[in-house]
Amino acid sequence: MLLTRDTLPETIPDIATLDDLLCRPSQALIDDLSKIDGDLMILGVAGKMGPTLAGLAKGALPGRRVIGVARFSEAGAKAWLEARGVETIACDLLDETAIKALPNVRNIVFMAGRKFGAEGDLSLTWAMNAHVPALVAQAFCHSRIVAFSTGCVYPFVPVDGKGSNESMAPNPPGEYAQSCVGRERMFEYFSRKFSTPGRLFRLNYAIDMRYGVLHDIASKILNRKPIDVSLGHVNFIWQGDASSQALRCLAHCDTPTSLINVSGHEILAVRDLAAKLGVRLGREPIIVGKEEPTAWLTDTSQAVKLFGPPIVDTEQLIKWTADWVARAMPSFGKPTKYEVRDGRY
Repeated sequence: MLLTRDTLPETIPDIATLDDLLCRPSQALIDDLSKIDGDLMILGVAGKMGPTLAGLAKGALPGRRVIGVARFSEAGAKAWLEARGVETIACDLLDETAIKALPNVRNIVFMAGRKFGAEGDLSLTWAMNAHVPALVAQAFCHSRIVAFSTGCVYPFVPVDGKGSNESMAPNPPGEYAQSCVGRERMFEYFSRKFSTPGRLFRLNYAIDMRYGVLHDIASKILNRKPIDVSLGHVNFIWQGDASSQALRCLAHCDTPTSLINVSGHEILAVRDLAAKLGVRLGREPIIVGKEEPTAWLTDTSQAVKLFGPPIVDTEQLIKWTADWVARAMPSFGKPTKYEVRDGRY
């Protein structure tokens, strides 16, 4: 399917089209990255979001090196990246010597971390989410560093408000989110120590056709499984928009590093999302529970001011997701667990 940069497809027929869409840079991204010097390295590139973020970066920076670093323990990611012109380096980021041997590039996007199964081995969760950032922050103290974090570091806030803004102190339930605060503190500490420019990228729920809040809800509707609305309100953002904003942050770094919330600019009711998906899927959602007055929600006013609203809106995401799930297209098989209220993932 041939698409111009400014058009969105009515549906996403296959994975190849999805990947191309996620890797298609906007003019705003190209313009912002033209303002910074040097090559780019993405640490932890082999996760759900990393490969297409790297592909997007290469699309916006065809004349510069884009390097993806990961253990590459699962087949496919390495070859996929190299086919798009992204260099790859296999590296265990828990190995300090291996980190020091990586190329000393000007721009770093840090995506490494542990969430799914975090409760199964909490010491590993803390090592990945706090120890590794300390190693990376020291090894690349003269680079720009955009470090992925999560909106889960915030406490629950009223659903009838605007969500948590960057001035709100973190106070999350559960060790996973606490370890993410540790990640931020390590980057913050070494940014102050070495005057490293950066951004701490607090992302709430990226949406890809193969995973995300909408995929979770649509799959439950199709399989006639109950949808718990206890955590009844969410924000989310198209993964392509989230990746673009992360890369654009490289042109908007602060010294010392600073926080930025990234998600959709709407607070959305899970019950309403289920109803809209149910209409498109031709099935009545099974709703259980009662909406609590609080949820994990972020105020993205700062990001909207800096980057504008996301390109892909909620209605488009609902349409794409319903079509994808109805056709039994591939899934990563990794639920977001957005409905969890105790922080145990």
